[in-house]
Amino acid sequence: MPGEYRQYLFPYDHPQLAGVRGLDPYAYREHARTPGTFTGGLIEGWTPLYGADFRGVTTDGVPRPDLYPLTPAEPGEEAPVAAMVDAARDLLSALDDEDRDRLCHEVAAVEWQTWANPEFMQFDTGLRLDLRPPAVREKALALVRASLSPEGYRLVRAAMLVNGFLGQVVGLETILNEFSYNIALYGTPDPRAPWGWQLYGHHCALNCLVVEGRMVLSPVFLGAEPDEIDAGPHAGLRDLFADRVAAGLRLMAALPGELRRRAVRYERMVDPAMPEGRVHPGDERHLAGAFQDNRVIPVEGLRVAEMPARARRHALSVAESFVAPLPRGPRAARMREIAAHLDETWFCWIGGHEPGDVFYYRLQSPVLVAELDHHSGVFLDYDTPKPFHVHTVLRTPYGNDYGRAWVRQWRAPGQGSG
Repeated sequence: MPGEYRQYLFPYDHPQLAGVRGLDPYAYREHARTPGTFTGGLIEGWTPLYGADFRGVTTDGVPRPDLYPLTPAEPGEEAPVAAMVDAARDLLSALDDEDRDRLCHEVAAVEWQTWANPEFMQFDTGLRLDLRPPAVREKALALVRASLSPEGYRLVRAAMLVNGFLGQVVGLETILNEFSYNIALYGTPDPRAPWGWQLYGHHCALNCLVVEGRMVLSPVFLGAEPDEIDAGPHAGLRDLFADRVAAGLRLMAALPGELRRRAVRYERMVDPAMPEGRVHPGDERHLAGAFQDNRVIPVEGLRVAEMPARARRHALSVAESFVAPLPRGPRAARMREIAAHLDETWFCWIGGHEPGDVFYYRLQSPVLVAELDHHSGVFLDYDTPKPFHVHTVLRTPYGNDYGRAWVRQWRAPGQGSG
């Protein structure tokens, strides 16, 4: 229902808002670290996970080293590398030496793993866009636009605009705004060699790498609270994730009763049958978010191979809705990769499965983890999940998040860089 979120606004002088109102991003970062607070607890739990030797998300902790052979892009599946190189060089040319040094990292740097989706800046990697001149912000966005599909760029900008709208609604514009995001560059922009970029902040985090004409866009976190803008110049922007919500519901509707029951792991979003820790204070039900680069996530629910043909098609539609931000060529390559592992793909569900219900789902295979979860309030006052607060997560498991599997092959003796 449009505008439903407004019944959950905190009073303007509520301590949760008034206590941080007016803080700049760096002062708020220090405030967020306060021991014993909600944000301090998140930081305390996530910090030990950063910097661990990267292995990648797996289902069982056992490597599968041959999933991602580094071969040149097939005809028609090439990434828009030339446009990306031009946009990256244009951004670099607009920076002074200090900001250029802050922006740039080695292609396999551990700083890739500093991305996060909350509003507090646990790590200040790269450049904070709301503290840079408009010309720099526009050139950074031009790099993102050159790398993504048109619909992918619209989704990213919509998430950023909704973030700015939320900041206006709750009076926290210095913390939540359209440009309260960090951008970093990894490697040297080049037509063939591996390089990429990272954009991250509240409800919007993307990691993009290209090499030999191929592209990895992963990990990706996109979300919104509320999932609409109902006032101001962008009024009417809403339902950012309608395709992902609808694809999941269509898949559930296409399952016969017994198969649907097998897909449903828990009937309630917070269920007494859940093991301790299944609902995380920050991540809630999703498992593959920030700092989970090495997490073991066992498959559960229903194997796609056991589904009727119509449901299998809907499973592919779920995957396609998550990879839609990729440009046309890399998207085709990614869907071909996903389809090749469809028999090893599993689907699970938590919550209701009728239109308007809140729920969580995960589509998982050796080459894909795609999650959607409805969340409880953070800057709005509700303690049970609502349809207008959505989180989505995309991973490339078994080691090719951040394109790491491809970078290793490029660097192997006798390959790419020799």
